[in-house]
Amino acid sequence: MGAVEGVCASCRKPGVGNGLILAQTTAIARQTRPTAISLINYSLIHQHPIKSMLPTISIPQHWDYPRLCNPPEPIYLYVKNAELGGESYLWYHYDIDREKTIPVPQRALTGYLSELRLTTKEFKGKDNLKLDIVVSADELYIVRTGVETNFAKSFLLAASLIQDFSKPLIIVANGGDENTVFCNLYDAASKTKIYREWSRDLDWATIIRDIQSLLGGASSTTQSTPKLSVLPQPVHPQDLRIKNIRTLLDYPLDLVREWLQFQNASNPSQLDISKIDSLVKTMCLAWAADKCEYPNETESSYQKLVVDAVASGADELTAIKTWMQQVQTAKAGAV
Repeated sequence: MGAVEGVCASCRKPGVGNGLILAQTTAIARQTRPTAISLINYSLIHQHPIKSMLPTISIPQHWDYPRLCNPPEPIYLYVKNAELGGESYLWYHYDIDREKTIPVPQRALTGYLSELRLTTKEFKGKDNLKLDIVVSADELYIVRTGVETNFAKSFLLAASLIQDFSKPLIIVANGGDENTVFCNLYDAASKTKIYREWSRDLDWATIIRDIQSLLGGASSTTQSTPKLSVLPQPVHPQDLRIKNIRTLLDYPLDLVREWLQFQNASNPSQLDISKIDSLVKTMCLAWAADKCEYPNETESSYQKLVVDAVASGADELTAIKTWMQQVQTAKAGAV
C-alpha cells in the first residue's frame, strides 16, 4: 500500500486522504499498465478486479464505521500544577458525576485552534473569568484556565504571532516554580517553537480580540466562529439578585440548581417574577429554620421586614440583613 499525504477534511486527521482510499497497486497492475497508481473511491467488497469497482459514498477509511463511540461532547482539560497518588500532572479532566479529578499524563495537545472565548464561572460566591481554548483534534478539546494565569498569558503571547490558524498547532503545558504552569506553542508541521518576548505594556484585551478576529475569518478548513466580546456578557438583574441573596444566606448552590431544574429553567431570569420571589423566600426561611422555634413567627417577620419593606422602596439586600439580625436577636433572647 502506498502512503497518502494530506489531511482529512471531515475529521482533521493528518496522513489520510479526504474520503479516498488508495487502491492496492498489485490489483491495479493486473488490469492496467504497471505504472498505474491512482486514488479512487470503490466498494470494499469488490477489490478485484478493477472493472468491478463501484462508486460508493466517500467515507474516510480511518473512521471504521459502524462502531461504538462516546457522545460528541467536548473534553475539558483544566490547567493545574499538582500531584495525585505520587504522580505530578499539569492538566486534568474532572468527572462531575463522581466528583473525581483525573490527571492527564500527556503534556501536549496537537490540533487546530477553532475558537477562543471568555467564560464567567462562579467559584465560592465570586465570578471568575476563564479563557477557553477550543481545539479540534481527534476529539473536540476545551483547555480552560484563568484569564490572568501564566498559562493563559503565555499562550496568548505566542498565538498573537500566528496569522493563519488553518494549520495545526502543538499546545504544551510546562510546569514552573511555585506550582505555576506556562504554555509553549509549536507549529505542528515544522515542530518549531512560536515565541514572542514578554512585555509589561501588552494589551491582553486587544490580543484576544485580534486572535478571535482571525479565527472568525479563517478558511473553511477550520470551524469558523463569530467574533466574541472580550468582556463577559452582562448578568441579568434577576440572576444577580438570586446570586447575591444566596451568597448572603450561604445557601447551597446545588439546591438552587435543583430547584431551577424542577422549574424547567437554567437561570432565574427565565422565570416569572413571582416564582423568583418564592425562591428568595424559600432561601430565607431555610436559613432561619434552625434559629427560630416558631416557623409562623419567622414567616410573619419575613413578610413585614422584607416583603413589605421592599414594596415600600427599601433595598432588598439591606432588608434581608435587617431581618436576619432580628431573627438572631430573637434567638439569643430566647436562650
